[in-house]
Amino acid sequence: MTMPMLTRRALLKGGACALAAVAAPPRFLARAALAADARRKVLVAVFQRGAVDGLSMVVPYGDRDYAGARASIAIRAPQAGDAGAAVDLDGFFGLHPALAPLAALWQSRTLAVVHACGSPDTTRSHFDAQDYMESGTPGVKSTPDGWLARAAVTQPSPTSPFRAVALGPTLPRALRGDAGAISLASLDRFDVRATSEAAAARQGFESLYAQSVHDLLHGTGRETFEAVRMLKRANASRLAPANNAEYPRSRLGQSLRQIAQLIRADVGLEIAFTDADGWDTHVGQGAEQGQLAARLRDFGASLTAFTQDLGDRMSDVIVLTMSEFGRTVAENGNRGTDHGHATAMLLLGGGVRGGKVYGRWPGLARERLYEGRDLAVTTDFRALFAEVAGRQLGIANPVSLFPGWTGGPQLGVLS
Repeated sequence: MTMPMLTRRALLKGGACALAAVAAPPRFLARAALAADARRKVLVAVFQRGAVDGLSMVVPYGDRDYAGARASIAIRAPQAGDAGAAVDLDGFFGLHPALAPLAALWQSRTLAVVHACGSPDTTRSHFDAQDYMESGTPGVKSTPDGWLARAAVTQPSPTSPFRAVALGPTLPRALRGDAGAISLASLDRFDVRATSEAAAARQGFESLYAQSVHDLLHGTGRETFEAVRMLKRANASRLAPANNAEYPRSRLGQSLRQIAQLIRADVGLEIAFTDADGWDTHVGQGAEQGQLAARLRDFGASLTAFTQDLGDRMSDVIVLTMSEFGRTVAENGNRGTDHGHATAMLLLGGGVRGGKVYGRWPGLARERLYEGRDLAVTTDFRALFAEVAGRQLGIANPVSLFPGWTGGPQLGVLS
């Protein structure tokens, strides 16, 4: 049969919906439907790209050397009636006031902090540090896949094309590999891209009218477009936020909204990833107000809306936040901070032993700083990631997700 020729732009605009119309319902969908019957444990990773200042995000106001190192950007110690001061957590640490909405999660013991956490590698390059954290191999650039992709392939054979999903324009390093992960720029547009499988499928779709349908609908290309068909049938994008949740209109807020839609639609999601940039605060960082406060306000509001939206479904979900490194302890001459070493990471959701700051605090006295300038790393990020992956995803030997690492002490942050 002769098919009409279409322009490349028209094919891309039409996207996978056009292919879904010509594909017969495959047995792949039946397997996915069976998998959706059971609620799954879900791990959501949120990357704060640009190196968030953990000393402002989770403020060690009880350290006597904190305020003196930051003449204009220190967050004030908690004080009754002072809305610009830190929100007290445990008498030593406090949340940045822009993160005040997260205090309720702390009080309900579903939010935990791991401070002085980071990479043992010494790089202060954003690109290298992000690569090492997402590959899970500090100091090794040749690792071909990401730690979340490795986590996905250790699971039983895939039952849903939406087992591992990134919300964003490209697939992140953490999910690249043999997991068959997909990247969705938008649930509304069904814009699937970025893995080797999805890239092959997209190339096949663009040549739909130059090849026979038989040649197109096979292998990974077929499964990619079946994923699009399944997403359309699930109608996830039509699910309005529940429990009066209001997401910010930011990229992070809308990404978390769509992750919540996938969870509530029961399409088989187990691993989700999204990120937010803008954390590289060299100039004019600000204290309770300013550049960093604005980013943290969006960050806190997005996480709060996500937990509110999911309600009791959060018992099956854990959110893990991360950043490639922290900032210098002392502020610089531009009222900002430069690239540092350790930072703070957050963990929230079901099974989290919250209401506690985990990790050994190294102190901010000059002789205790890394290279005389940075918060020292006392918790290797791999120890945190391995514990989370092991408990949440049921991986028997999570140390194996991080080649070259022999493991470390358990934090005990999950029940």
